[in-house]
Amino acid sequence: MRENEYQLLAGRPILATVAFEGSEPIAEARHAARRFMTAVQAVHGLPVSKRAMGLAELVVSELVTNAYKFAPGPCLLDLEIADGAVEISVWDTDPTLPAACSPDPGRVGQHGLEIAMAVCRSFEVRREPVGKCVKAAIVLADDPGGDPVGLLL
Repeated sequence: MRENEYQLLAGRPILATVAFEGSEPIAEARHAARRFMTAVQAVHGLPVSKRAMGLAELVVSELVTNAYKFAPGPCLLDLEIADGAVEISVWDTDPTLPAACSPDPGRVGQHGLEIAMAVCRSFEVRREPVGKCVKAAIVLADDPGGDPVGLLL
């Protein structure tokens, strides 16, 4: 795993990029999402609800799991704060676009894409010159009256 520094440049959003190659990256991706969201709140003073924190970890986990299971080669995770939301982008090397399965309460597994699509403000998939990118956005302070995540010192 390789992670850049969190950036806040004049007029530009907060951004982190994490590259995964080789070993199973799913737990590392969840930890990277939590560190990023905690830094957004602690360093930059943006409110992040407990729900947004949990949803960001869930969506990152589902998208990176799909990339790890179905695409050969490396995976890139971008986390960016824009318009009051965390935008989660996962790039992988497989050009095949994912599709959510038809609803089936009896099906075991293969619900990750459905879950991500249901909990996000926006969700899109696009082919890239190499592979594809799946992008989802989660509102940071979706709990009016605020229940911000407690900060760890």
